[in-house]
Amino acid sequence: MMDRRRFVKSAGALVALSSMNLSDLRAADPAALKIINIVRTQSGFEREKLIRPFGFKGGYLTELWQVASRMQSDSGISRIGLATQSVLYGDSDLFPRQSETEGNAMMYNLVNKALEHVKKTPFRTPLELLDKILPAVIEDGRKITAKQDLNINFVYNALVGVDNAAWLTYAAENKFSSFEAMIPEPYKKALSHRNKKIAIMYQIPYGMPMEDLKNAVKQGYFVFKIKSGAPGSQSEMIHADIERLSLIHETLKNLRTEQTENGKLIYTIDANARYEKKETLLKYLDHARKIGAFDQILLIEEPLNENNEESVADIDIRIGADESVHDEQSAIKRLDQGYKVMVLKGIAKTLSLSIKIAKLAADRNVPCMCADLTVNPILIDWNKNLAAHLAPFPVINMGMMETNGDMNYVNWKNMVNYHPAAHASWMIPNKGVFELSPDFYERSGGIFDSSDHYQSMF
Repeated sequence: MMDRRRFVKSAGALVALSSMNLSDLRAADPAALKIINIVRTQSGFEREKLIRPFGFKGGYLTELWQVASRMQSDSGISRIGLATQSVLYGDSDLFPRQSETEGNAMMYNLVNKALEHVKKTPFRTPLELLDKILPAVIEDGRKITAKQDLNINFVYNALVGVDNAAWLTYAAENKFSSFEAMIPEPYKKALSHRNKKIAIMYQIPYGMPMEDLKNAVKQGYFVFKIKSGAPGSQSEMIHADIERLSLIHETLKNLRTEQTENGKLIYTIDANARYEKKETLLKYLDHARKIGAFDQILLIEEPLNENNEESVADIDIRIGADESVHDEQSAIKRLDQGYKVMVLKGIAKTLSLSIKIAKLAADRNVPCMCADLTVNPILIDWNKNLAAHLAPFPVINMGMMETNGDMNYVNWKNMVNYHPAAHASWMIPNKGVFELSPDFYERSGGIFDSSDHYQSMF
């Protein structure tokens, strides 16, 4: 006979089980997940022109390749994952060594190498798949580029579409129908929030006219992401960066928003690892204080060179880690060095890596935000799902993400129509935020829905 205590315990377990569907149980128990075998892969790409040269990291882009990776499992399930290639982001030293087209061709070649590895690698979760194929793909990347010190972010960028296709296949095989459901159990707590709003970081690249900023404020944008790290030597760079900050602040300092408690606009600074020494960053911040801009700076993204190991714990502003985080070990290293924000780039460095970093950050109560790569509208909603489920960012008390495709692509209006939920309310900025309705969470921003346009590529 079962005693009362055992009965109550068992009954409680049954109640808990009854409230979960089978897909929830599979997410909680890795052993219950299906082993997925990919038997066929394909890829294709489209070249999308930019309105004007897009400057960051000391260089300029004129176009971005949109890559579609298709995989089919032995059970007949077929899914397409998308990526936006950026060789300049992936490896800024490699970028100027050949033409823009040649660099993109190298990365696209690497995509196809990765897909070949996928066909030889059974997996239960996309995280497992990425861990298994990454060493081989890194080696392939070195051979394709003839660069032994190839930045790993070049490899991750090539893997984004492959990883997304794996997530969609994994979800279909295990009957997960939402972003929340498909996140494996160890990472769910870090992505357990449902933000009602996400602040949009309005990007200010090199050379953007000041009139564009005034118009952005009129449209309701209140978080402005300023690209620093101008082209040239370190002395030329800091001189240009200081002058640029002065110009931007002079344009924005007296403008107001309803979205912040003090009515002032918010700045974030992104140097894309261009500053070789901490003292250069401190010089920039001293100038920000001098002109009255310092108190409006919410964070500085990846100011220092990836190999710079100086502590930033003594700097009285949030410093975020981005390019220098390429695995859990490097994330921990940056956290130990005093970095107080983790910049997630699920659309540049894979969703798989991003959720690992999100967990590490949550374990230390460190906030995260999501940066852009000038991606297409569907990838924006992949990024939006990530930002939507993170803890609200301090000060603004909502999610925070960057998106800038609408101001940079010549063909943006058509690209929006490639989205299976084109013109849904959650896709349209409203006073500088994305408002996330229950429909957004029910449909996970449309990422599980098929796009007729990208399907037609195959």
